[in-house]
Amino acid sequence: MTRSMTAFARQQHEQTEGTLVWEIRSVNHRYLEPHLRLPDSFRELEGPLRDRLRKSLQRGKVECSLRFHPTDANTDQLSVNLGLAAQVRDAAQQINELLVNPAPIDALELLRWPGILQQTELDMKALQQSALRLFDTAIKDLIDNRHREGLELAQLINQRLDAIAEVVIQVRSRLPEILAKQRLNILNRLEDAKVNLDPNRVEQEMVLLAQKADVDEELDRLDTHITEVRRVLVQKDASGRRLDFLMQELNREANTLSSKSIVAETTQCAVDLKVLIEQMREQIQNIE
Repeated sequence: MTRSMTAFARQQHEQTEGTLVWEIRSVNHRYLEPHLRLPDSFRELEGPLRDRLRKSLQRGKVECSLRFHPTDANTDQLSVNLGLAAQVRDAAQQINELLVNPAPIDALELLRWPGILQQTELDMKALQQSALRLFDTAIKDLIDNRHREGLELAQLINQRLDAIAEVVIQVRSRLPEILAKQRLNILNRLEDAKVNLDPNRVEQEMVLLAQKADVDEELDRLDTHITEVRRVLVQKDASGRRLDFLMQELNREANTLSSKSIVAETTQCAVDLKVLIEQMREQIQNIE
């Protein structure tokens, strides 16, 4: 199915240690270009996150931002390693027995001993796993959003394809009339100029004119390209590059139709085709 490259997803998860928040934004880009913004304590997740992106998305500039807000219970909460403090106290008392008039043990000095005063440590492994699971949810949400916007883009493109098909039908149905009118115009000009030409020569010129103005092949190719665009729009794989190529082919046929035009009607039809094709091309720039 057609997927847009433009989408946004946000997922939040609250747990005992704090709140994790993922925000993912994606816009159109020729290739897949991920950008990750992670807190320092989550930096080692960068490799697994990039692997997940490569497996889920094929094109687009994707900005992924993770924020972690620890709960108040885990913020600036200190604890005392009582076992280590007791060992330091006992060691100090042993030293005091060797001294004359030893100073009393100062509790604040004891707290300055490395390892006695500790800040509550978070279980980072568990938090990182939670962040990965939440990222998977956010990516799924992003892909769903891409699908929804892609369906709207496909609808817009199909509307233009319908209009192109109408132009092709119009040109095809009017082509015999256009050639007959052009033949009559040439004969009238020759008669007005009082020019006597060999009837066989006149007929040969008419045949050449008809060959030059014959656009059946171009109209057939336009029909073929319309069918192919519709087929690509519903396929499962990424289709943006294929659709962009088909826009080039459609534009090539419109240019040929314009160059073979012998009356204003077909010239205008060629212009209408180019406008419709350009409108589709602009939409296709956002398709993955």
